[in-house]
Amino acid sequence: MAAELRRLRAAAGMTREEVTEEKGINAATLYRIEKARARPQKRTLVALLDLYEATDTQRADLLAIQSGSNDQGWLRPYHSELPEEYTAYIGFEAEARTVRNYESLFLPGLAQTENYARAVIKGVWAAASHKEVEQRVQARMERQALLSKEHPLQLWAIVDEAALRRTVGGRKVMQEQARHLLELMDEPNVTFQVIPFDKGAHAGMPGSFVHMDFPDPADPELVYVDTPAGDLFLESEAEMRRYKSMFEHLQAVAVGPNDSAALLATVAAARD
Repeated sequence: MAAELRRLRAAAGMTREEVTEEKGINAATLYRIEKARARPQKRTLVALLDLYEATDTQRADLLAIQSGSNDQGWLRPYHSELPEEYTAYIGFEAEARTVRNYESLFLPGLAQTENYARAVIKGVWAAASHKEVEQRVQARMERQALLSKEHPLQLWAIVDEAALRRTVGGRKVMQEQARHLLELMDEPNVTFQVIPFDKGAHAGMPGSFVHMDFPDPADPELVYVDTPAGDLFLESEAEMRRYKSMFEHLQAVAVGPNDSAALLATVAAARD
């Protein structure tokens, strides 16, 4: 819905500011609707469709999505208690064709074991209750089903060696995590690379990010960045070029999958 509403506005040749002035829709609300961070109320959606002169087919499709999204059928019941940005991310990830994930300090969520995920969440979110931690862990485990479905998600993950060297949850947890990663690397839809310490400074040092593309060419690519100030969903052409270029540089500086597997095995063995 968010992508289609953006396309309709662009086709109408209107800026967000012009839409808010014309229809009296709050600028922040329109931004959140177009970023898939909020579901529009029916009257708001109808107003936008009228303004954009949507076709009968477009109108019917979007109203059906709006009506069907009320029950959040793609979410587990407890997901309503998760942060809005995280549920939006889960939704994008579930629709993606390819996820390119760079991590500087953590192992990618799609590759984490349950014990590693629990240790990470507890360590990062110190004030969380037991229930909140377990909800996050369960959501992370459910996301991993995307890697083994009939048409699996393509995952290309690159991590700094620091993510492998940091002992999260203790020696046994890291041994289990290392074995899990080695098993995942045998899957044809998973590519895993490591940037060793001896590579020095590199383009990923400012922080982690996720780049996604989607099966429908009409759906815009997006980049997700998790920051202490809040989660960001980026999708401008300039931002896509920047992060694509960054990921290509990281691919070049990282050692290949075979050497990465050897490094991972060495790290796992060193913990015995």
